[in-house]
Amino acid sequence: MLRLSLFFFLISWSAFASIARDENGIFSGRVSRFNNDAALVRFKIDFVNMKYLNKRDRVEFWNEHSPHIYCTGHIVGKSNNYLLVKVQDYSNCMKLVNLSLGGYVKLFGADLVNNLTMGREMVSILQKKSLALNSKLKRNEQELNRYIEKVNAVNQRYDVLRAKLEAEWRDELAKIEEDRALTERNYQGLLMRLNEVEYNLEKYRIEDGNLKADRWSLDPKLFYKK
Repeated sequence: MLRLSLFFFLISWSAFASIARDENGIFSGRVSRFNNDAALVRFKIDFVNMKYLNKRDRVEFWNEHSPHIYCTGHIVGKSNNYLLVKVQDYSNCMKLVNLSLGGYVKLFGADLVNNLTMGREMVSILQKKSLALNSKLKRNEQELNRYIEKVNAVNQRYDVLRAKLEAEWRDELAKIEEDRALTERNYQGLLMRLNEVEYNLEKYRIEDGNLKADRWSLDPKLFYKK
Protein backbone atom coordinates (compact mmCIF):
# COMPACT_ATOMS: atom_id res chain seq x y z
CA MET A 1 0.00 0.00 0.00
CA LEU A 2 2.88 2.33 0.80
CA ARG A 3 4.51 1.64 -2.56
CA LEU A 4 1.23 2.27 -4.38
CA SER A 5 0.78 5.58 -2.55
CA LEU A 6 4.34 6.57 -3.37
CA PHE A 7 3.74 5.67 -7.04
CA PHE A 8 0.67 7.92 -7.26
CA PHE A 9 2.51 10.66 -5.36
CA LEU A 10 5.35 10.58 -7.87
CA ILE A 11 2.91 10.68 -10.76
CA SER A 12 1.01 13.56 -9.23
CA TRP A 13 4.21 15.43 -8.44
CA SER A 14 5.58 15.06 -11.95
CA ALA A 15 2.24 16.06 -13.43
CA PHE A 16 1.43 19.04 -11.24
CA ALA A 17 4.91 20.43 -10.56
CA SER A 18 5.46 23.96 -11.70
CA ILE A 19 8.06 23.92 -14.48
CA ALA A 20 9.99 26.99 -15.58
CA ARG A 21 10.05 26.66 -19.34
CA ASP A 22 12.06 28.76 -21.74
CA GLU A 23 9.65 30.64 -24.00
CA ASN A 24 11.89 29.82 -26.97
CA GLY A 25 11.01 26.15 -26.56
CA ILE A 26 7.23 26.56 -26.37
CA PHE A 27 5.07 26.06 -29.45
CA SER A 28 1.50 25.03 -30.19
CA GLY A 29 -0.36 22.47 -32.21
CA ARG A 30 -3.51 20.43 -32.53
CA VAL A 31 -4.06 16.74 -31.89
CA SER A 32 -4.42 15.04 -35.25
CA ARG A 33 -4.46 11.34 -34.36
CA PHE A 34 -4.09 8.83 -31.53
CA ASN A 35 -2.52 5.39 -31.78
CA ASN A 36 -3.25 3.73 -28.45
CA ASP A 37 -1.55 0.45 -29.31
CA ALA A 38 1.74 2.13 -30.27
CA ALA A 39 1.44 4.90 -27.63
CA LEU A 40 1.71 7.53 -30.37
CA VAL A 41 0.12 10.95 -30.73
CA ARG A 42 0.33 12.93 -33.94
CA PHE A 43 0.20 16.72 -33.74
CA LYS A 44 -0.44 19.16 -36.54
CA ILE A 45 2.26 21.81 -36.18
CA ASP A 46 2.82 25.03 -38.06
CA PHE A 47 5.62 27.33 -36.92
CA VAL A 48 8.78 28.58 -38.60
CA ASN A 49 11.25 27.06 -36.14
CA MET A 50 9.82 23.57 -36.60
CA LYS A 51 12.91 22.80 -38.68
CA TYR A 52 14.89 22.78 -35.43
CA LEU A 53 12.89 19.83 -34.10
CA ASN A 54 14.59 16.52 -34.75
CA LYS A 55 13.82 12.85 -34.26
CA ARG A 56 14.54 11.59 -30.71
CA ASP A 57 14.14 15.12 -29.31
CA ARG A 58 12.28 15.15 -25.99
CA VAL A 59 9.03 17.12 -25.82
CA GLU A 60 6.39 17.93 -23.24
CA PHE A 61 2.78 18.73 -24.07
CA TRP A 62 -0.22 19.88 -22.06
CA ASN A 63 -3.72 21.23 -22.32
CA GLU A 64 -3.74 25.01 -22.50
CA HIS A 65 -6.17 25.21 -19.58
CA SER A 66 -3.99 23.04 -17.31
CA PRO A 67 -0.37 24.07 -18.01
CA HIS A 68 0.98 22.27 -14.91
CA ILE A 69 -0.33 18.87 -15.96
CA TYR A 70 1.78 17.58 -18.81
CA CYS A 71 2.98 14.45 -20.57
CA THR A 72 6.42 13.69 -21.91
CA GLY A 73 7.63 11.83 -24.96
CA HIS A 74 10.11 11.93 -27.80
CA ILE A 75 9.75 12.64 -31.48
CA VAL A 76 9.77 9.55 -33.69
CA GLY A 77 8.74 11.21 -36.95
CA LYS A 78 8.06 14.57 -38.55
CA SER A 79 6.94 16.08 -41.83
CA ASN A 80 6.35 19.62 -42.98
CA ASN A 81 3.19 19.96 -40.91
CA TYR A 82 3.02 17.00 -38.54
CA LEU A 83 4.91 15.78 -35.51
CA LEU A 84 4.67 12.17 -34.34
CA VAL A 85 5.43 11.70 -30.64
CA LYS A 86 6.02 8.47 -28.72
CA VAL A 87 4.38 9.17 -25.37
CA GLN A 88 5.99 8.02 -22.14
CA ASP A 89 3.58 6.29 -19.76
CA TYR A 90 0.83 6.63 -22.34
CA SER A 91 -2.13 5.33 -20.29
CA ASN A 92 -1.50 7.62 -17.30
CA CYS A 93 -0.87 10.51 -19.69
CA MET A 94 -4.25 10.04 -21.33
CA LYS A 95 -5.88 10.03 -17.88
CA LEU A 96 -4.08 13.11 -16.58
CA VAL A 97 -4.00 15.32 -19.68
CA ASN A 98 -7.33 16.02 -21.34
CA LEU A 99 -6.61 15.45 -25.06
CA SER A 100 -9.15 15.23 -27.87
CA LEU A 101 -8.93 15.06 -31.64
CA GLY A 102 -8.51 18.57 -32.97
CA GLY A 103 -7.78 19.82 -29.48
CA TYR A 104 -5.38 22.72 -29.05
CA VAL A 105 -2.26 21.91 -27.04
CA LYS A 106 0.97 23.57 -26.01
CA LEU A 107 4.29 21.81 -26.41
CA PHE A 108 7.76 22.42 -25.06
CA GLY A 109 11.11 21.06 -26.18
CA ALA A 110 14.28 21.55 -24.15
CA ASP A 111 16.17 20.13 -27.13
CA LEU A 112 14.45 22.75 -29.28
CA VAL A 113 15.88 25.46 -26.99
CA ASN A 114 19.37 23.97 -27.36
CA ASN A 115 18.93 23.59 -31.11
CA LEU A 116 17.77 27.20 -31.40
CA THR A 117 20.77 28.34 -29.37
CA MET A 118 23.10 26.51 -31.72
CA GLY A 119 21.08 27.81 -34.66
CA ARG A 120 21.49 31.39 -33.45
CA GLU A 121 25.23 30.83 -33.10
CA MET A 122 25.28 29.44 -36.64
CA VAL A 123 23.22 32.40 -37.87
CA SER A 124 25.66 34.76 -36.15
CA ILE A 125 28.61 33.03 -37.84
CA LEU A 126 26.83 33.07 -41.19
CA GLN A 127 25.96 36.76 -40.77
CA LYS A 128 29.63 37.54 -40.13
CA LYS A 129 30.58 35.49 -43.19
CA SER A 130 27.87 37.25 -45.18
CA LEU A 131 29.19 40.63 -44.01
CA ALA A 132 32.75 39.67 -44.99
CA LEU A 133 31.64 38.30 -48.35
CA ASN A 134 29.50 41.39 -49.02
CA SER A 135 32.52 43.55 -48.22
CA LYS A 136 34.68 41.56 -50.65
CA LEU A 137 31.89 41.61 -53.20
CA LYS A 138 31.63 45.40 -52.90
CA ARG A 139 35.39 45.77 -53.36
CA ASN A 140 35.26 43.53 -56.41
CA GLU A 141 32.29 45.49 -57.74
CA GLN A 142 34.29 48.70 -57.30
CA GLU A 143 37.21 47.07 -59.11
CA LEU A 144 34.89 46.08 -61.93
CA ASN A 145 33.56 49.63 -62.10
CA ARG A 146 37.11 50.94 -62.18
CA TYR A 147 37.91 48.41 -64.88
CA ILE A 148 35.08 49.79 -66.99
CA GLU A 149 36.34 53.31 -66.31
CA LYS A 150 39.86 52.25 -67.33
CA VAL A 151 38.54 50.68 -70.52
CA ASN A 152 36.60 53.84 -71.31
CA ALA A 153 39.71 55.96 -70.65
CA VAL A 154 41.82 53.74 -72.94
CA ASN A 155 39.11 53.85 -75.59
CA GLN A 156 38.96 57.65 -75.40
CA ARG A 157 42.75 57.95 -75.58
CA TYR A 158 42.97 55.66 -78.58
CA ASP A 159 39.99 57.36 -80.19
CA VAL A 160 42.01 60.56 -80.06
CA LEU A 161 45.10 58.76 -81.40
CA ARG A 162 43.04 57.08 -84.10
CA ALA A 163 41.54 60.41 -85.14
CA LYS A 164 45.01 61.92 -85.22
CA LEU A 165 46.39 59.01 -87.28
CA GLU A 166 43.43 59.19 -89.65
CA ALA A 167 44.03 62.92 -90.10
CA GLU A 168 47.73 62.27 -90.79
CA TRP A 169 46.76 59.43 -93.14
CA ARG A 170 44.40 61.73 -95.05
CA ASP A 171 47.08 64.42 -95.18
CA GLU A 172 49.65 61.97 -96.57
CA LEU A 173 47.16 60.72 -99.15
CA ALA A 174 46.38 64.33 -100.11
CA LYS A 175 50.10 65.04 -100.53
CA ILE A 176 50.55 61.92 -102.62
CA GLU A 177 47.53 62.89 -104.73
CA GLU A 178 48.92 66.40 -105.13
CA ASP A 179 52.28 64.97 -106.22
CA ARG A 180 50.51 62.63 -108.63
CA ALA A 181 48.49 65.49 -110.12
CA LEU A 182 51.63 67.58 -110.50
CA THR A 183 53.48 64.67 -112.09
CA GLU A 184 50.51 64.05 -114.36
CA ARG A 185 50.51 67.69 -115.47
CA ASN A 186 54.25 67.55 -116.07
CA TYR A 187 53.86 64.32 -117.99
CA GLN A 188 51.11 65.72 -120.20
CA GLY A 189 53.13 68.89 -120.77
CA LEU A 190 56.24 66.92 -121.75
CA LEU A 191 54.14 64.67 -123.95
CA MET A 192 52.71 67.70 -125.75
CA ARG A 193 56.15 69.19 -126.23
CA LEU A 194 57.47 65.87 -127.50
CA ASN A 195 54.59 65.58 -129.94
CA GLU A 196 55.31 69.09 -131.15
CA VAL A 197 58.97 68.26 -131.60
CA GLU A 198 58.10 65.02 -133.43
CA TYR A 199 55.70 66.94 -135.61
CA ASN A 200 58.32 69.54 -136.44
CA LEU A 201 60.91 66.84 -137.06
CA GLU A 202 58.56 65.26 -139.54
CA LYS A 203 57.70 68.61 -140.96
CA TYR A 204 61.27 69.72 -141.45
CA ARG A 205 62.81 66.33 -142.21
CA ILE A 206 65.48 66.46 -144.99
CA GLU A 207 66.20 63.53 -147.28
CA ASP A 208 69.76 62.60 -148.25
CA GLY A 209 68.99 63.08 -151.92
CA ASN A 210 66.37 64.56 -154.12
CA LEU A 211 66.18 61.61 -156.57
CA LYS A 212 64.27 58.43 -155.96
CA ALA A 213 65.06 55.00 -157.27
CA ASP A 214 62.68 54.07 -160.04
CA ARG A 215 61.74 50.43 -159.61
CA TRP A 216 60.22 49.62 -162.90
CA SER A 217 61.87 46.18 -162.98
CA LEU A 218 62.36 43.35 -160.55
CA ASP A 219 66.02 43.27 -161.36
CA PRO A 220 67.82 45.71 -159.08
CA LYS A 221 70.41 46.18 -161.77
CA LEU A 222 67.83 47.88 -163.86
CA PHE A 223 66.89 50.41 -161.06
CA TYR A 224 67.82 53.99 -161.71
CA LYS A 225 67.17 57.33 -160.09
CA LYS A 226 65.08 59.97 -161.65
